[in-house]
Amino acid sequence: MLTSLSKNWWLFLIRGILAIAFGLLTLLAPALTLVLLVAFFGAYAIVDGAAAIFTSFSSRASDPRWWMHLLEGSVGVVAGLIALFWPEIAAVTLLLVIAAWSVLTGITEIMSAIRLRKEIDNEWWLGLSGLLSVVFGIYVFLFPGAGALALAWLIGFYAIFFGATFIGLALRLRQHHQSTPQQPSSRATA
Repeated sequence: MLTSLSKNWWLFLIRGILAIAFGLLTLLAPALTLVLLVAFFGAYAIVDGAAAIFTSFSSRASDPRWWMHLLEGSVGVVAGLIALFWPEIAAVTLLLVIAAWSVLTGITEIMSAIRLRKEIDNEWWLGLSGLLSVVFGIYVFLFPGAGALALAWLIGFYAIFFGATFIGLALRLRQHHQSTPQQPSSRATA
């Protein structure tokens, strides 16, 4: 699993950069209408979900639990599509979709961090981002009526911190990938 994840370290970097960009956009323009916030969330969730799905298929041969990334990515893509195709849904419904996505993403990240603890140092980056996702999701479930402006700020800070943890994980995986001897090509020579 570690080899597969470290080979695709750049996907975690992209996910982290996108999360930070989404968070900064939310913080810099908190007066965005709900429809625009929904659209930005939808686009982010689709790209993030697609990256997780790609990770699942590229680690399928080496990771017996590859399906967790597939599940996480599928939920992200579905949440993003719902947000894009039904932007007029009620704010509370959107918050519950975001909360459910956040909790599921967090649980899969915590499970992955637990499995990685024997293979890599500082796997806590992934576990921390998972814990942050779960706490954020539970908070949104408990207080769905929070004002749109307060929610925008909360989402912005969450996305920035989430992105920073993924960038930290990506750099750690990149370091591992660079320190691991590369396997020679398995093509037969004639």
